[in-house]
Amino acid sequence: MEGTSPTPGFAATPAKAALDDLKSLARRNNRMQREEIMTLKTFLREWYGIDYQPRVRPDGRKMLALLDQAKPGADFNHVFLEVLSRHHYTLMEPVNGCITGSDLRHEALRRECSSMWHSQTADIQMMREELHKHFGIADYQPFKGRDPLREPMDTPRGQHTGSSQEAQ
Repeated sequence: MEGTSPTPGFAATPAKAALDDLKSLARRNNRMQREEIMTLKTFLREWYGIDYQPRVRPDGRKMLALLDQAKPGADFNHVFLEVLSRHHYTLMEPVNGCITGSDLRHEALRRECSSMWHSQTADIQMMREELHKHFGIADYQPFKGRDPLREPMDTPRGQHTGSSQEAQ
């Protein structure tokens, strides 16, 4: 019955997931993301004297709205797996930029970003496997539906056979 800790600026949410593995994943990701944010904020403060307060971007708000709208149980499980996969995928570009474009004096930052890259890709693969196992979706693509030259994200979910843009 445990929900997740709230995203800053959002109220705590009641538990809606029915799969124990998904609940565990959500708790782990929530904790890891908070730790990553804290580490990155510390780097900014120590290296540049910047006290940055992260905000949820518009695409993140779309993802949160989909999760809020999902019905508890199987509907939420499905939406969560797609939305969190998509969320992880949208972080790959900035993480790649961090790894390849960071100041050479900041090895700790590159290590943190490399760790984030590995955990994000591992989670995406695990969620794709869960979509296949529980929903029969073997071709989920978290990067579909995105035109990086126009908008950072035009749908908060990826695509698979049987999905439609209207439903997303």
